[in-house]
Amino acid sequence: MESNLEEKDLGVLVDDKLKTTKQCVLAAWKVNRILGYIKRSMARRSSDVILHLYSALVRPHLESSVQLRSPQYRKDVNLLDRVQRSGTKMIQVLKHLSYEDRPRELGLFHLEKRRLKGDLIAAFQYLKGAYKKDGEGLFTRTWRDRTRGNGFKLKEGGFRLAIRKKFFTMRVVRPWNWLLR
Repeated sequence: MESNLEEKDLGVLVDDKLKTTKQCVLAAWKVNRILGYIKRSMARRSSDVILHLYSALVRPHLESSVQLRSPQYRKDVNLLDRVQRSGTKMIQVLKHLSYEDRPRELGLFHLEKRRLKGDLIAAFQYLKGAYKKDGEGLFTRTWRDRTRGNGFKLKEGGFRLAIRKKFFTMRVVRPWNWLLR
């Protein structure tokens, strides 16, 4: 029987240690190619055109299946942030601004905030029963008094392996419990 060091399932590349670094590198490579095509084909880079192209062609590659393969390491987060940095730098008018100011001027969120927002939306859908069969038992609820804060508190489970703390079911619990606190 042959052993694979990495496996691609549902479009997500995961290695034998459940690390998603190769998936992040692959996504950054695809997005950099797309940004290169946009840069070479656009003579005048107005913010409206670049923003629409960026939202339609680039962002989906950075955000696809984020609940399954959220970057686990700071180097992966920085790699994906560099892609967004170069994408926002293509707009001539905003070139002089810092990276922290450019997305704000364009009305974009930073990628970490987008990932957190996607995680919270997916958790809400699971808790409200959108995925009854698949999501059953995914989270453990702790019922508290409804007069204060969020009545759907989630129980924070323990884990033996450090890699588990980056899983969707673990990383969404604290931000969810902080909602409406």
